[in-house]
Amino acid sequence: MKIHAARPGLQGDKKGKTLNQHNTIFNNNKYMLMPRLQCLLLIAVFLPFCQQLKSQQISKEELIFLTPEWKGERFPDGRPKVPDNIIKRMKSVSVEEAWAVMKNAGYGYQVAEGWQQINPDSVLVGRAVTAVFMPARPDVWGAIDARGKNAGKRGQNTWAVDVLVKGDVYVADQFGAHRNGPTIGDNVGSAIYAKTGNGIVYDGALRDIEGLKEIGGFTSYYTSYDPSYHNPPGDLNTMIIGINQPTRIRTVTVMPGDIVLGKLGVVVFVPPHLAEKVVKTSEIVRLRDMFGHQRLRESKYTAGQIDAKWSDEIEKDFSKWLNDHINELPVPKEQIQEYLKERTW
Repeated sequence: MKIHAARPGLQGDKKGKTLNQHNTIFNNNKYMLMPRLQCLLLIAVFLPFCQQLKSQQISKEELIFLTPEWKGERFPDGRPKVPDNIIKRMKSVSVEEAWAVMKNAGYGYQVAEGWQQINPDSVLVGRAVTAVFMPARPDVWGAIDARGKNAGKRGQNTWAVDVLVKGDVYVADQFGAHRNGPTIGDNVGSAIYAKTGNGIVYDGALRDIEGLKEIGGFTSYYTSYDPSYHNPPGDLNTMIIGINQPTRIRTVTVMPGDIVLGKLGVVVFVPPHLAEKVVKTSEIVRLRDMFGHQRLRESKYTAGQIDAKWSDEIEKDFSKWLNDHINELPVPKEQIQEYLKERTW
């Protein structure tokens, strides 16, 4: 076998480096490059998974685009964050008062009816987190489920639960699914309540109703009850399509961040930018009704005077009545003072 002389630059070069020296330099550089290569490889592998974690969710930019009237604070994902104080005061708003304000603003279809209830004597109030389910088909369900599993997720019925925070209301379009449709029982219900302190609005069948009632504050609106559960072996029935996306509940388009007001068997969805106006209008109406009823009992004014547009005399009497009873009224004193500042009589 012939032995060929090493080519210049491998066995030796003008600087006198030998083949072994070149190998040493190559190996050192290789080890220096390895952390960088590993880092790039990890990014390449896990970046899609990070994107997939939010793949069923609307993007922050799109959510902001679809809620342009909201000028206040938002959650990191873009969901409008109506202040806690407004949500607390919303609890006393009547369905009629909320409906009137929204109707006058052009929002005529924000009330959903026809529910079964858990804790029917309680009021449900909070910010909406939405979930959209559709009838499952194996290819689409498989693609969504595989992506979720790759991102470390388990059952699709819990994906939206993962994003809930205190004060939220889980609002789900389960397309009215009944037999083999329930995605919420007492386990998932307990998880929802632990995260939010609230119940749910759920257009579909629930299971474990007795267990859900035992949770206590799980005030909820749902379509039906069935003891079955979603997607039993051999009967693929539901799949999650969207989280925090525009959602249809009955005849209402519900947006993430809408304020949910459930009472007296109906659910009202108040757009975030109208929430403060709904609350303030309700408080003023409540105070005016109290004043009017009292003055009618005292026979100071006639029904015709109170039931029509008030005269300046009655308006001045109302302002004085507010000042005289400011510590006794069911509206916060600070709100009454703010209201009086805005009045010109």
